[in-house]
Amino acid sequence: MFDKIAKQNILNVGAYVPGKPIEDVKREYGLERVIKLASNENPIGVSPKAVEAMKKYIENLNLYPDGYAYKLREKLSKKLEVNMENLIFGDGTDEVIEMLFLAFVNIGDEVIYGWPSFVEYKRYAGIAGAVSKEIDLTDDYKFDLDEISKSVTEKTKMIFICNPNNPTGTIVKKEDVEKFIKTVRKDVLIIFDEAYFEYAKDDKNYPNSLDYQKMGYRNVITLRTFSKAYGMAGIRIGYGVADKEIIDILERVRLPFNVSVIAQAGAEGAIDDDKHIDDSIRINEAGKKYLYKEFERLGIKFVKTYSNFIYFEMKNAKKIFEEMMKKGVIVRQMGNNNIRVSIGLPDENEQFIKILEGVMKK
Repeated sequence: MFDKIAKQNILNVGAYVPGKPIEDVKREYGLERVIKLASNENPIGVSPKAVEAMKKYIENLNLYPDGYAYKLREKLSKKLEVNMENLIFGDGTDEVIEMLFLAFVNIGDEVIYGWPSFVEYKRYAGIAGAVSKEIDLTDDYKFDLDEISKSVTEKTKMIFICNPNNPTGTIVKKEDVEKFIKTVRKDVLIIFDEAYFEYAKDDKNYPNSLDYQKMGYRNVITLRTFSKAYGMAGIRIGYGVADKEIIDILERVRLPFNVSVIAQAGAEGAIDDDKHIDDSIRINEAGKKYLYKEFERLGIKFVKTYSNFIYFEMKNAKKIFEEMMKKGVIVRQMGNNNIRVSIGLPDENEQFIKILEGVMKK
């Protein structure tokens, strides 16, 4: 009945399907231990400094949070070397993406992104009634910036560049980005989704999109999060960095008190913990090397990653995914022929390979 009164474009949008929770898998298959390597979470957990910072606010949860997030804004602006007025915070970067669609995209406008990439670009475009222009990745699983540039029309409002890209883990290189942004009209927003920035930032070929903002590209927007390398996916906080005029427009659609007291405090503490980030990157690099070696041994085609997950090819991906879950390892099926696995702790990576090898032999 209610589908008759719902917005018709909404009925064409599927609900977001997250990785299956550990407790659900334990209950469904009668398992005592389940390893979740499906959602690119940080296996070493949250920063101890973030935990201590959050504890201090537990007794004040009767009060609304600071909607402007002043203390966090001040600390983060110093770290990033940007003005406080160039920041906006959200309930994860997902909410900042939603703000961008609410503020800038009308029905019939075009939104361009590579595909496959983060599914929320597609979902929010559908919710907004926009036209999605999905540009196939290159043969080596990277965003095709030349084709994206050619696809821009008078109706184009936004371009999303997920860098590193989820789910492939690849990056667009600095020299290619520098050529690309010069070809795009100044009134088209170029959004660099850098959720996995910390894992790629030390590579000489990786472009830090904040540099382009500082060079005067006012249409460049940077998105980052505390959910991945910082290990705070459970409290949901991300942010955007952009020109003051863009931020002022986004503030008009931001929900009041959208980032909780606990999330703000945790982010403040996490910013101070460089050791936690260094440990996260070190453990991820070791896990990456181990999984590369094992994939090569098993003859599995995989994509070298700049992130904390690996995208690999399996002809019967759905069956592999289901059989592994029955044995207590949750990965993420990506279409018919691919799987994405998060890089875990050493024992989790070893268990993943053990179960995968066993399932492959069936």
